[in-house]
This record gives sequence, C-alpha cells and structure tokens, in this order.
Amino acid sequence: MPDRDRLIACLPKCELHIHIEGSLEPEMVFSLARRNNIPLPWDSVEALRRAYAFGSLQDFLDVYYVGMSVLVTEQDFYDLAFAYLRRAHADNVVHVEMFFDPQGHTSRGIAFDTVVNGLHRACVEASESFGIRASLIMCFLRHLDEADAQRTLDAALAHRDRIVGVGLDSSEKGHPPEKFAHVFGRARDAGFQLFAHAGEEGPPDYVWQALDVLGVRRVDHGNRALEDAALISRLARDRVPLTVCPLSNLRLRVVPDLAHHPLRHMLEKDLTVTVNSDDPAYFGGYVNDNFSAIARALDLSPAEIVTLARTSFSAAMMSDDERAAALARFDAAVRQTGAR
Repeated sequence: MPDRDRLIACLPKCELHIHIEGSLEPEMVFSLARRNNIPLPWDSVEALRRAYAFGSLQDFLDVYYVGMSVLVTEQDFYDLAFAYLRRAHADNVVHVEMFFDPQGHTSRGIAFDTVVNGLHRACVEASESFGIRASLIMCFLRHLDEADAQRTLDAALAHRDRIVGVGLDSSEKGHPPEKFAHVFGRARDAGFQLFAHAGEEGPPDYVWQALDVLGVRRVDHGNRALEDAALISRLARDRVPLTVCPLSNLRLRVVPDLAHHPLRHMLEKDLTVTVNSDDPAYFGGYVNDNFSAIARALDLSPAEIVTLARTSFSAAMMSDDERAAALARFDAAVRQTGAR
C-alpha cells in the first residue's frame, strides 16, 4: 500500500477553491511592487511573512488587500495566474476553477478588462504548456453593497465567454448571502454558474441562504453546516459539494488544530467534500500540502484520500463527457498506485 504523500502526489485532482490573489507569494509581492513603484508597509520578504499571523478572517483580509495593491498591469495578472497554474500542475492538478476579486482592483482604478485579459491569457497558455484546464469565477466582495456588485456584474457581461461563474467572498460576519439576492438572480439569468462562501465564520443559516436564496450549486467552506442536522440532510440528499480548505481553517483559527477539523465528520455524514488550498501563499500550502496535512491529522486511509480526490471531479464544472473521460483517467491513475 503506498504511503499517503506518494499517493496524494500521484492522484490527478481538481482545485475548486483557490483565490488567485491569494497565491501571490511574498517574493512576487516585492517584485511587482518594484516593477510598479508601489510602496509597501513591510521592508522585506521576511517581514511580510511575519505579518501572516492571523487571529481571524479580517486580520488576513487586512494584509491580503495591501498585497493585492501591487497588481496593476495585464502582465501582472498574467504573471500571477501563470505562476499559480505552474505550481498547481506540479501537484498533479488537472482542472482549476479560479476565483478572482475584480472589485479589489477596480476600486483602485484598475480596468476590469486589464484584470480579465491577464488572467484569461494565463489560463490559455497554461493549457497549452501544461495541459491544465482553468476557468474564471468572479467573486463579489460581500463587505461592499449590492449596488457595487451590480456594477461589477454589468462589467462582467462583456466577458461572458471568459468568466464561467460568480461567487461571494470576503468578510462573512454580518454580511448574509441574502444581501446579494438580486444580483445573483441577474447572474443566473445571464447564464453564470453560482457559488458562495458560507458557513466558515457565519452561522448555518448562511448556508441555507446560499442554497435557497442565491441558488448556488456549490458551497465554499461550509464547516458550520455540521451544527444543523436538517442542513446536513439537505446537503447529503442534494449532493451539494463543499470546498473545504484545511490549512486556511487552521491559520484563520476556524479550528484550533487540524485534529479537530470537521472533514472526517463530513465524510461520515456522506457529504460531498473536496480539499483545496484557498489562499496558499498566505496559509502555508498548496493543494497537496492541504491533502497531506489533513491526512496526517485525521489519519485518513488511502481509500479516503482517493475518495476526496475523486470527488473533486464530480464537483467540478464539466460536461458529462468531460467528467467521464476525466474519471476514467483518474481511475487508471488509482490502479497504478495500488490503492483501493
């Protein structure tokens, strides 16, 4: 039977919860700051890394938005996304659904087109270079009002061929999903797939709202859904995927340590669970690091690791034919590892 880390490395997988701005490594922060003559509050890469001591989601966001300020040109966005996709390829990720936060850029005077053009070009070139398939999901910042989200959706309509979905992220506390009911209705009518962060710091009711008010197909995080038995039954019955991010949950103190992470309970409740990296530059690891850390902490079996990786394909945005072909390749890879 293969050891866990070797098995994780060998398995193809999808990443369904990655904020591309959260893959901005400290070295790239300083490189882009020099390129664009952007002042930073830190005097070195090491000082920036020391700032990654977060007590809450808001502590993280305060650093995250400052780091984001170095992204100015189309080339910056291309460099950011291509670096992440190269790194994901090294983890045997074959399919990525990439979140980005346009309001974090347009509010700084960066054109919407600049952001999308750079990210999309990286997705195209990574497909050609690595064979990795990547698509873009535009997230609304929930700490801003719905009118701002509506304007962002207006800008996105011209890029409907390059943005496949809309999501909801940023500060969860005090910003329930229902706040964005109208803009999500418009996005649905325009043909976008729908996603939302819910149940990370917010209560189970936020997960209900994401499902019933926004109409999402997938819940990002969803940890606190386990506090509501009826919600657990709903998620299991409807096979609603949860995109779980173990190292993020640890670094943001959603869980005190990974041994107390709810992922095993999610599996025991027959929930559809995937493992992802969220903001890997800030939280200490890319997708394989998350798999390895949670596998050690919860003593996951090879079969459980295979289930988690396989579920990423069933939860991904793929046609039936694409999914069948991807799962056939996945199952062949499993056979080669000797795992069961």
